[in-house]
Amino acid sequence: MPSLYTQADKNIKKSWALLSLFLIFSILMGWLFSYILNNQFILYFAVIISIIQSFIAYWYSDKIVLLMTRAKPVKRETDPELYRILENLCIGAGLPVPKLYIIEEEQPNAFATGRNEKHAVVAVTRGLLNRLERAEIEGVIAHELAHIKNKDMLLQTLTVTLVGVIVILSDIFLRIALFFGGGSERDKRNIFFVVLALLAAILAPLAAQLIHFAISRKREFLADATGALITRYPEGLARALEKIAAFPHSMKVASNATAHLFIANPFRGQKISALFSTHPPIEERIKALREMSL
Repeated sequence: MPSLYTQADKNIKKSWALLSLFLIFSILMGWLFSYILNNQFILYFAVIISIIQSFIAYWYSDKIVLLMTRAKPVKRETDPELYRILENLCIGAGLPVPKLYIIEEEQPNAFATGRNEKHAVVAVTRGLLNRLERAEIEGVIAHELAHIKNKDMLLQTLTVTLVGVIVILSDIFLRIALFFGGGSERDKRNIFFVVLALLAAILAPLAAQLIHFAISRKREFLADATGALITRYPEGLARALEKIAAFPHSMKVASNATAHLFIANPFRGQKISALFSTHPPIEERIKALREMSL
């Protein structure tokens, strides 16, 4: 599958480009506020926080996510059939076998995490195993392996973490500017920079989130297509998505911080604008998969 390798290379380049962009943006925000408030400590603070959070995101994101979702490791002897499915699909995808985890939730769902192919994790819910047929389970796991194959996990991890950095820094800078930035002659002379800094602090989190959502939606369509190529059976994943979407209850362990990782939105009953959704409409994904079968 040469196209898969090409996409993986592109995602690696995008990951480091994104990392560089966000680091530069964070430092520029720190510089702007340090200039306005005449305090170099703000710039140093912005640089240190950005580097620390990027380091944590790269090395420990999978462990953090597993703790947040209360996922538990699956032993081969307790579920040999699930392990066989995973191993067979990994052979077809040309991947090392990732660690396998289970989440004790009735909603059928799954996600993959980890910094690279050798340190990858696939987690599935109890509801996925209980409610889906074998071909459907294979489709879901192949979708998650596609994220690993396409290096989506690294890109998504960096995006999420750096969005968090921007939100934190923006909130801190905005509070500093509001409480300590006004009243002096220097501020009056530099009112343009004060207004610009406030606008940056307010709009930066929104812009960062929009970038994050756009990346999340694109990667789901690509993972669906790649997963269908791995199983050679797009209908299995299409039926799985139908059953996942039909389940009426939200996941208890899901949160806004982890929702983007799952194969489908884990929340139910929430009317979210398509602009702010981390997942594309499931009907569009099913339609695209069934068109592959024609």
